[in-house]
Amino acid sequence: MAKEKTVYTCGECGGSSSKWLGQCPHCKAWNSLVETVAETVTPTKNRFAALASTAEVQALADIEAADVERTPTGLDELDRVLGGGIVEGGVVLIGGDPGIGKSTLLLQALDNLQRGSMGVSSVAVSSQGDEHPASRQAQGKPERRGRGPHAVGERGGVLYVTGEESGAQVALRARRLGLEGSRVQVLAEIQLEKILATLEVQQPAVAVIDSIQTVYSDQLTSAPGSVAQVRECAAHLTRAAKASGTSIVLVGHVTKEGALAGPRVLEHMVDTVLYFEGDTHSSFRLIRAIKNRFGAVNEIGVFAMTEKGLKGVSNPSAIFLSQHAEPVPGSCVMVTLEGTRPLLVEIQALVDSGGPSPRRLSVGLDRDRLAMLLAVLHRHAGVACMDQDVFVNAVGGVRISEPAADLAVLLSITSSLRGKPLPKGFIAFGEVGLAGEVRPAPRGQERLKEAAKLGFSVAVVPKANAPKKAIEGLTIYPVERVEEAIQALRGLD
Repeated sequence: MAKEKTVYTCGECGGSSSKWLGQCPHCKAWNSLVETVAETVTPTKNRFAALASTAEVQALADIEAADVERTPTGLDELDRVLGGGIVEGGVVLIGGDPGIGKSTLLLQALDNLQRGSMGVSSVAVSSQGDEHPASRQAQGKPERRGRGPHAVGERGGVLYVTGEESGAQVALRARRLGLEGSRVQVLAEIQLEKILATLEVQQPAVAVIDSIQTVYSDQLTSAPGSVAQVRECAAHLTRAAKASGTSIVLVGHVTKEGALAGPRVLEHMVDTVLYFEGDTHSSFRLIRAIKNRFGAVNEIGVFAMTEKGLKGVSNPSAIFLSQHAEPVPGSCVMVTLEGTRPLLVEIQALVDSGGPSPRRLSVGLDRDRLAMLLAVLHRHAGVACMDQDVFVNAVGGVRISEPAADLAVLLSITSSLRGKPLPKGFIAFGEVGLAGEVRPAPRGQERLKEAAKLGFSVAVVPKANAPKKAIEGLTIYPVERVEEAIQALRGLD
């Protein structure tokens, strides 16, 4: 037998090379080339034909545009991240660590969608899950034309395609979650062509592919999970969603760094990218939108893992705040914005005597920004931590990326270094620049109102965020520079 020809494909960009190289010649990533079998099958003609006929050039103002219709999933926190619900024909990619709860969340969402589509009165259902037209005529109902807000019921329910489990395993999980009598259609299959044929016959409103790394196409000879297979299968499923109107949710694996495995082009193909985060040792889970063509990004949904599955947390600020009987040194509460929701998060700092090479460690915050803030604190406020170990942590496992946490970090470090706690009911937020100035944070009024609503009474904020009208129960100290904030802090002792 002739030896099969192999090529080396980059796991980052999908580029190929005839020989192995330490650095990808296309995207310059290191150690990303993986050996795969070269494609030998002749591609089908017009395999990637356009979804619609060629359109003429039009002015933007002449193109008709309507708001997209959404179908709520019944899980408020998931709907918040999606922007209100699932969009017809949209493709969602959700990734997370193994065992974090991706399959549990999607099975609960599909069950809610299916139960919502069945309505209050029972209807005749054909073998494909669609309401039979004859039954509608017998009940005096008009035959359905097109799709509206209740597209789930009109398109034949939902479909759960599992490539990692058998149907019996999915049924066992449904029993554990208390989903008795669930009518969610389940298909245990990993071949792309069979999945596409089932989607064409069933015509579900929503289909979940769990997971995209297990699906393979006969068009390629490489193994499931390879770069070529993931890219090819995702492209065909995306085209099927756009052509048929079925909303497809793809479950993706993540690498040890926490990024979605496979080619990065996968994130560009889909409409929405969600990350499911959380510590497996904790019962709380966070779902975050990284990309959303139909809604806002950086939205966050908070869930609690229970015996009956994932439950939405209506007041997430409570899980990010520690319960101290009395104020303790090194603890400062800030108000961060995750999308449209203000959240109160506790920042904890521990400053301890170090050696000749002091450590700088942060959990949930940018480590490089911590080093910058320590330099600003020394230069402009005269607080030196050169020979001290500094550890900073955001309570609750939340990750804070916005610079509005700078002031809270500095004040918590100062509190730990002095060994004096901040006053009870104290909050702070604001961005700190290299020149020592305290810059305003966006939507400062909403942050202050959220803090006052939860019973906080003292706030150190940027001067530009100081409200014109006093907020009841909240004493505000506006500052323009870091040294003013430190001085205000000492005046509160």
